[in-house]
Amino acid sequence: MGKKLKEKEKASRKLDKIADKIRKKLGAKDSAREQCLKGCREIIRLSSTSIRAIHRREKEHAFELVNLAASLVRQIQDELSVTHHDLLSANYVHDAFKEFAEARITYGIIFEGDIPDPDSLRIAYPAYLNGLAESVGELRRFLLDSLRTNDFSASEELLAVMDHIYTILVTMDFPDAITYGLRRNTDSVRGIVEKTRGDLTLVIHNNRLQKKLGTLTRKLRISAD
Repeated sequence: MGKKLKEKEKASRKLDKIADKIRKKLGAKDSAREQCLKGCREIIRLSSTSIRAIHRREKEHAFELVNLAASLVRQIQDELSVTHHDLLSANYVHDAFKEFAEARITYGIIFEGDIPDPDSLRIAYPAYLNGLAESVGELRRFLLDSLRTNDFSASEELLAVMDHIYTILVTMDFPDAITYGLRRNTDSVRGIVEKTRGDLTLVIHNNRLQKKLGTLTRKLRISAD
């Protein structure tokens, strides 16, 4: 009986040690998660503010904001990649990195005429692809603003980029579990591109018609004189 009691006590002490070890590990993970959540919220804030600066044509301010977001992305990657790598697959990390990708891609297309690589941004491919898809909506907004100033060449170039993005996205035909719902975003991109194409075509045709009417009016005035 005494031997069994000692074995139970030994098992109990072992269980306490196991519990302490697990509690310590989970405590560290919980702390890392809280820090990550805080960083992700800041990335989203900086990215959305950067996009607003882009639409105001504030290139330097937008660049400063997107660079701050990039620093936080790198910080999260460095802090989690070794001890808590599984947190990088969390939805809140995906959402934050997606927002960052959207801002950085939009900035690159509009101000640099280039699209950044996901590896250089240090974000997962699904976040990059979804950010790429959502950048199309921002490009449409920028395009419509350009139309108001009769900048038709820039608008046509942006539409071509938007169309190319859609062409790429439809080739990413993988399960939503892998792409985080990319198919839904791709369907949305198709609608945005087609609507933008219609808007641009209508404005260009109206502009040409106005020019022809203006020319005809001048000719009639000259004939009347």
